Amino acid sequence: MPQDKYSAVWLSYSSISDFLTCPRAYFLKNVYKQPQTGRKIALMSPPLALGQAVHEVVESLSKLPVDHRFDVPLVEKLEYAWKKISGKRGGFSDNAQEERYKDRGKAMLARATAHPGPLAEKAVKLPMDLPQFWLSEQDNIILCGKIDWLRYDEPNDSVQIIDFKTSKGEESPASLQLPIYHLLAHYCQKRPITGVSYWYLERNDEPTPMKLPELEESQAIVTKIAKQVKLARSLERFLCPQGPDGCSACQPYERVVRGEAEFVGSDENRRDVYILPWVSSGISSGGDDREDGIIL
Repeated sequence: MPQDKYSAVWLSYSSISDFLTCPRAYFLKNVYKQPQTGRKIALMSPPLALGQAVHEVVESLSKLPVDHRFDVPLVEKLEYAWKKISGKRGGFSDNAQEERYKDRGKAMLARATAHPGPLAEKAVKLPMDLPQFWLSEQDNIILCGKIDWLRYDEPNDSVQIIDFKTSKGEESPASLQLPIYHLLAHYCQKRPITGVSYWYLERNDEPTPMKLPELEESQAIVTKIAKQVKLARSLERFLCPQGPDGCSACQPYERVVRGEAEFVGSDENRRDVYILPWVSSGISSGGDDREDGIIL
């Protein structure tokens, strides 16, 4: 009997990371809803705003044919994307701070324009707005998420996963991001996955290749964690590992719940977005029913 997607537990790389960091933070970011609005909550900060704007610009290129990707300068596109997170909506404390972050964004996009690499090559567009598949039908768990870029390797008719990074730090080797993206790309389209990489846009002219995660091992690890999340949800037990005083992951959201944050609007996911001044400096079924992605 087919499972009901509306009753399923939906998990993504970000929500799984939240749970592994602090179950209480996972609850506040992914389950809790404001009594006044019935909406989930989100915190905005300058680093998040920068990442959101740059990702919007770069990811939009995958929807365009190769010959028209750079018809509009990327820096010009940034101006449009930046309007959505300008001022308090991006958690900026003043104009000077906002300009510093905006200049970083311009520099990243200037680098990408000068060294487009895969951005100037064919890309695979998955045939769904939100890539998803049944991680476990038996447990009623769906894994979902958006992948930044799927490069089409035409000679081998294969796909390579690229994740854009706008932060200054290196992604942890223990991160589940690439294993989860590998699973999503595998189950949401038919072509084989032959490579994964991070592209640190602020400092590198090209993506940095990483080891391709083992598919079966990744699925086992993610499924085990997903079952832990489902159990916590069924028991309604979301405890911070550092005790009742909380940790750096959950405390900012506790402040939102206590009414100490400033509401600045709603995002595209219909979450109520807040800012905190001191935060601003810092966050299958087994059948082959997959579809071919669209080549652009």
